[in-house]
Amino acid sequence: MDILIAKLPVADWINDFVKWLSGFTGFFNGVTNFIGAIANMFQWVFDLIPIWLFFVLILGLTFYVKRNDKKWGLLIFELLGLLFIWNMGYWRDMTQTLTLVLTSCLIVYVIGIPLGIWMAKTQWVNMVMQPVLDFMQTMPAFVYLIPAVAFFGIGTVPGVIASVIFAMPPTVRMTNLGIRQVPVDLIEAADSYGSTSWQKLFKVQLPLAQSTMMAGINQSLMLALSMVVIASMIGTLGLGTQVYFAVGRNDAGAGFTAGLSIVILAIILDRITQSLKK
Repeated sequence: MDILIAKLPVADWINDFVKWLSGFTGFFNGVTNFIGAIANMFQWVFDLIPIWLFFVLILGLTFYVKRNDKKWGLLIFELLGLLFIWNMGYWRDMTQTLTLVLTSCLIVYVIGIPLGIWMAKTQWVNMVMQPVLDFMQTMPAFVYLIPAVAFFGIGTVPGVIASVIFAMPPTVRMTNLGIRQVPVDLIEAADSYGSTSWQKLFKVQLPLAQSTMMAGINQSLMLALSMVVIASMIGTLGLGTQVYFAVGRNDAGAGFTAGLSIVILAIILDRITQSLKK
């Protein structure tokens, strides 16, 4: 005999919670305006910079951060890759993608690094945040689009919000891990010299945790970039939109060229941030 168990109304509870949150329109409008202002600032800068100057800045930055490493192969790749994006007519889309990624990462780092430090310093915060980070990291990225649209409408802002949620866990986890891996004898030495908590943090723990933290920062950047195609489904402009339109038109050529442009941008950002670790 089958035992009937009533179905838990989890979906109804979540819908009711979303409706309750929707009442705080003033707060969400403020967040929308704030994030929108940051994104508009980045886009304004990219629109203001001539294409030739953008080339010079990217190549110059790469030459500087890799001045002690083999760099000519990467410099040639960046030059050819950016020329390809420009030649394909995706330059504006590329800068819009950069706007989404940089806005998301700025918010991720401003929130994630202090949160990781707090987790490393306070055990109960670490215990509370670990399952939250697990939830954020394992939930399918498409799910984040639903509340983002419900609270922030369509456009760049909900794309940024979804990217922030999806990309934040690596920064928080690696900051926490890096500080916890600082040798205890160095902490004790700092204590013996009368260092304050802030002095230990900025002069001992953060410098020694820098390499681990940069690995998390790099991962968050790549995760934010991986959201550009998904975010295009809710009106976020950029290279992801070109891929999304190509899928709708069954245009393999356009989809491949737009996807290749995303790959080129990802490799450039990845190599630069990896070089910053050193």
